[in-house]
Amino acid sequence: MSTVEGNHLAKDGEGDLSNMVKDLALQNEQKENAVGAASGENIPNDTLNTTGSEMSVAGTGETPSEAGATTDSEDVDQAKPAEASLLAKIIRKGLVESKLDLDILRKDPNSPLYSVKTFEALHLKPELLKGVYAMGFNAPSKIQETALPTLLADPPQNMIAQSQSGTGKTAAFVLAMLSRVDTAKPHPQVLCLSPTYELAIQTGEVAAKMAQFCPDILLRFAVRGEEVPRGEKLKEHIIIGTPGKILDWGLKYKHFDLKKVTVFVLDEADVMIATQGHQDQCIRIHKQLSPKCQMMFFSATYDKEVMDFAEYIVPNPIVIRLLREQESLDNIKQFYVKCRDIDEKYQAISNIYGVITVGQAIIFCHTRRTAGWLAGKMSKDGHAVGILSGDLTVEQRLAVLDRFRAGLEKVLITTNVLSRGIDVEQVTIVVNFDLPMDQHQRADCETYLHRIGRTGRFGKNGIAINLVSSENDMRICRAIESHFGKKIHLLDADNVDEIEKIGN
Repeated sequence: MSTVEGNHLAKDGEGDLSNMVKDLALQNEQKENAVGAASGENIPNDTLNTTGSEMSVAGTGETPSEAGATTDSEDVDQAKPAEASLLAKIIRKGLVESKLDLDILRKDPNSPLYSVKTFEALHLKPELLKGVYAMGFNAPSKIQETALPTLLADPPQNMIAQSQSGTGKTAAFVLAMLSRVDTAKPHPQVLCLSPTYELAIQTGEVAAKMAQFCPDILLRFAVRGEEVPRGEKLKEHIIIGTPGKILDWGLKYKHFDLKKVTVFVLDEADVMIATQGHQDQCIRIHKQLSPKCQMMFFSATYDKEVMDFAEYIVPNPIVIRLLREQESLDNIKQFYVKCRDIDEKYQAISNIYGVITVGQAIIFCHTRRTAGWLAGKMSKDGHAVGILSGDLTVEQRLAVLDRFRAGLEKVLITTNVLSRGIDVEQVTIVVNFDLPMDQHQRADCETYLHRIGRTGRFGKNGIAINLVSSENDMRICRAIESHFGKKIHLLDADNVDEIEKIGN
C-alpha cells in the first residue's frame, strides 16, 4: 500500500502505532483541536515522575483550600470523548477478553446473515489475507465473525454497529474498505470519516499494516496540514480524514466526485455528535453520495441521539450491538471516611497505607490543583506517584499510563481525564479524594461507577474509599448508595483494627 508524501504514514505498514501517534502529538500539540492538547501551559516531561520531588500549588506549598476558596473552571478537567477514544485505542494490547453477547437486528428480513470462524472462510484476496495474519489476527473476534460476512457480502449491505475499543471493530471495517477497492479505477472509492486528526491517522496506520502486501492500493489523508493544488483531481482509492476537510475537498474544491464513492464509513459516531459542527458536516457529505453507496456506521455508545443519527445516515441496515455484562459492584467493598478538611483526607490515606498492603491505587481529584498538591505530599512521604491531568499532552499521558501499568508507579493521581477502557490488573484500591459531581453539585453516578470500576477487575476483589468532608459530600454519598442499592460503609480511618478488616 502506497501513501502520499507528507501524510505521516509509514509505507508498507512500517512503524509503531503508539510511537507514531506520540510523534504526531508532539508536532501538533499547539494546533487547534489537537486531541490531548494542553488546555493550559504544558507540564514539562521531567514532572511526569513526581517521585522524590514535591509538587506544590503554584510553587507556594499551600494546600488547595488555602490557595483560594474559588475553583477556576480551567482547573477542572472534563473527560473529552475524542481523547478517551484515542488513549483507549493506543493503550490496548490486543483484543479485549470480555463476556460479550451480540444483539442483531435486520431491517430487511431477506438479508442473509451468517458468521464465520476463520478468515479463510471470507474468501479474501490472498494479499489481504496475508496482511491480516501479519498483523497477528489468528481468528475473527466476536464482532468480526458476524460483521465481516455482512460487510463483504455481494450485493453490499449497510451496517450500524455498536462496538467498544478493543473488539476488533477498526480491523473489520478497514478489511471491508480494502476489499471493495478496484485498483483499475484511479479515483476515490472509499471515504472514512474520523472525528479528529489523530483518530484518522490511527485508522490509516491499521489500513497500512493490513494492506502491506497490496502496493496498488493508494490512500490519502484529508486532515489539517494536507493540501491539494487547485484544480487537481485525487487518484487515491481511499480517503481517510475529518469531516471538514473531506467536505472542502469533495464539495467546495471538487478534488474528487462524491457520487463515485462506493463505500462510506463513519467511525466514532458518538464522538462526532459530541464535537461541534461535525454532525452537520457528515450529513452534508452524506447527501452527495450515491444511493448505491455502502454505508458503515460505528459508535461506542448507542443512546437515542446516536440511534437517530444512525437511522438518518444508514438506510436498511443490519444493526449489531455488543451487549456487555452489566458492570457489577458485587466484588467491590465500598467505604466512606468522614474528614473535616483536606489535611484530614490526606491523613486518612496515610493511615490506610500504613496498615494494609496496597498493590496499586488510583486516586481521583476534582481539580488539577488538588491533584498536584496531593502528588507532592505523597511523593514527599516516599510513594512512587504518577499524575494524570488535562494539561498533559497525549505523549505525556501515555508515558504516565505506561509507567503505571508497568508498576513503576504504585499510585496514579488523576482528574476526570482517565479514559474508560484502561484496566490495570494490580489496582486494588480506588480513592475518591473528591466525590464525583455534576455541574449542579449533584451525585454523578455514572462517573462513580466508571471510577470505582477501575478496581475489582478480572474477577478480583477491590476496595473503594470515599473521602467525605462536607454536608454536600454526604448527600452525594447517600445518593450514590441509593442509586446502586449497595451499602457504603462508614470507616474510621483512625482505627487500625477497622482498617485491617477491609484488607481481609
